[in-house]
Amino acid sequence: MVTFVAQVSAERLQRACGDEPGPICTQVLESTGSRQLAQIAQWALDAPLRILLIVVVALVVNRLMRRGVKRALRGLHSGGLRERMGNVRRRTPDAFLETGETSIRVEQRIEALTSVLRSAATFTIWLIAGFMILGTVGVDLGPLLAGAGVLGVALGFGSQSLVKDFLSGLFILVEDQYGVGDIVDLDQQTSGVVEGVSLRTTRLRAVDGTVWHVPNGDILRVGNKSQHWSRALLDVEVAYSSDLEHAKQVMKGAADAMWRDDTSILEEPEMWGVQMLNPNGVLLRLTIKTTPNEQFRISRELLQRIKDAFDAEGIEIPFPQQTVWHRAVGAQGNGHDGGQAPALGGPPASGSPRS
Repeated sequence: MVTFVAQVSAERLQRACGDEPGPICTQVLESTGSRQLAQIAQWALDAPLRILLIVVVALVVNRLMRRGVKRALRGLHSGGLRERMGNVRRRTPDAFLETGETSIRVEQRIEALTSVLRSAATFTIWLIAGFMILGTVGVDLGPLLAGAGVLGVALGFGSQSLVKDFLSGLFILVEDQYGVGDIVDLDQQTSGVVEGVSLRTTRLRAVDGTVWHVPNGDILRVGNKSQHWSRALLDVEVAYSSDLEHAKQVMKGAADAMWRDDTSILEEPEMWGVQMLNPNGVLLRLTIKTTPNEQFRISRELLQRIKDAFDAEGIEIPFPQQTVWHRAVGAQGNGHDGGQAPALGGPPASGSPRS
């Protein structure tokens, strides 16, 4: 008899409150014995309370996730990482350490990554919360999840290039390949100053003012001319008749004077010496290590100083020259060697070159 009553109570509970009866519906049914009141209580109190609890938990988790993302990204560039690398940084020359411009670029990169990861985390949390709410109100999630999976596969095949751009943009930001303000060369085809980096495209401003929008998925190789420090290469030709040691001293003296005047030069300029023997002269190379993006300005100003110093010291900067030899022709015009043929401007000495 007791077993029969228990079975009837379980059947009544299932008919009134469903397969997964809530505590409020169960309590009302046990207290009143009314199926209608139990169903009303479940509809009015049980499901809304569950939904409210899901929303509150989602809000709390989302808030904690957004704070944790930014704190974690900042920890990659400060705090413990810098303390663990303290001994290494103390032994590192100043030219290899981060400059102020690099720190600004890193701050911009952290903000961009924080925005992206926060958006992704928020979307994921509320998507899960939405499915939980639908399950609470009695919606069958099986067909819904199956349809969403089929739709996701279709979108994945149809937008492969878009997904490639987004993944490439994410890796560009995470690996700090370049940032706003950097001078970059993309596959030796497009170069300029980076004006914007998004997950899909990179925006460059060329020297002539052209704005290039490059999909991140098409970037296979990047040459960054602005990361941490830059180098100015100055190749200057002097005539073969010049004293090379004197020319190198004059170039080095002009560079050292500029080094003392300009704080953008990080280290003492280096005179590398003869770089190449060209048809018209000897190529000398001088290198200067500078702060990011300053190598072009310093190169232009130093070239002018070197030109003035060469003029003052009488060092010749070569120009294209040719040596012409006149062949003597016989009196009968048969091509045998004979007297020197007259030339415009007066006959030169026999067998002598004419420049």
